[in-house]
Amino acid sequence: MQSIPAASREYVLVSVTATVEAAPYDPTGDLVEFSFPGPGADPVTWVPGSWDTHPVPGTSTFTARCLVGPGGDVTLAQGRYAVWVRITDNPEVPVRQAGLLAIT
Repeated sequence: MQSIPAASREYVLVSVTATVEAAPYDPTGDLVEFSFPGPGADPVTWVPGSWDTHPVPGTSTFTARCLVGPGGDVTLAQGRYAVWVRITDNPEVPVRQAGLLAIT
């Protein structure tokens, strides 16, 4: 579980590996969004994310990111949240839970 102080503004990072017909695919041209519901709740509200456009060295893994905290993409109150990511491609739109986040 990632932990961020409530007064801090930091990126929440999610590793994404994509393939098309078993070949590596660069998803950084696709829209990426994040949702932060309470644990066990379904995502409802989505906020824009962005991509680190450089793959992880030696892999076809890319990093989706969302700036969390005051002045970021989303500000969350103290508590625990599920981290969800949604990537809009054509025709697929995968939605995946990517971990947990604690705001302290």
